[in-house]
Amino acid sequence: MKKITIAIDGFSSCGKSTMAKDLAKEVGYVYVDTGAMYRCVTLYAMRNKLFDADGKINAAGLERQMPEISISFVLNESTGLPETYLNGENVERDIRTMEVSNNVSPVAALPFVRSALVAMQQQMGKDKGVVMDGRDIGTTVFPDAELKIYVTASAEVRAKRRYDELKAKGMEADFDSILHNVKERDYIDSHREVSPLRKAEDAIELDNSHMTLEEQKQWLIEMFNKAAR
Repeated sequence: MKKITIAIDGFSSCGKSTMAKDLAKEVGYVYVDTGAMYRCVTLYAMRNKLFDADGKINAAGLERQMPEISISFVLNESTGLPETYLNGENVERDIRTMEVSNNVSPVAALPFVRSALVAMQQQMGKDKGVVMDGRDIGTTVFPDAELKIYVTASAEVRAKRRYDELKAKGMEADFDSILHNVKERDYIDSHREVSPLRKAEDAIELDNSHMTLEEQKQWLIEMFNKAAR
């Protein structure tokens, strides 16, 4: 089988990362969580006081500091899964908080942030054999990807998944505020000027609202086998 590039796009909290991680592990590919990269920039901005009291981002300040932001993924030997590092620090847990979730969309909409991270992502996937998930992988980062999946699920289902995920990690969670955040992010992601979330013309759509993880996994392997042959 030839090495291919797999692009998985879709709305927030629809299980893209879980799907992509599982598929990469199954087929022996490198997994890149691009959403985590935008969360890293957001966390950096929060830690460096680049948001004002009203939650507005100091774009000029962030643009000046972008060269100081280094993002990498390191495999956790015990779990077999990659974890996200910001300037050498493991921030896998820090970037998953609701505070970061509430601030990530305006940061991700900034053109200089997108161009910097897209360049990083293209470099990470230049040799193929990669599974990448995000909002614009099949449309902007890898428009020539051999396999493009566009994942959807209802806002309520996605909010419940996010709620369960936070609770399982022992973190504070309120379903209504999560649902509001999911809907707000959907709107911002779909309406931003640069690389808005949209389905690539040659992407295969998957609504996983009522699928089990096992059903989803089998479907993905089938799609991979077809594309890699």
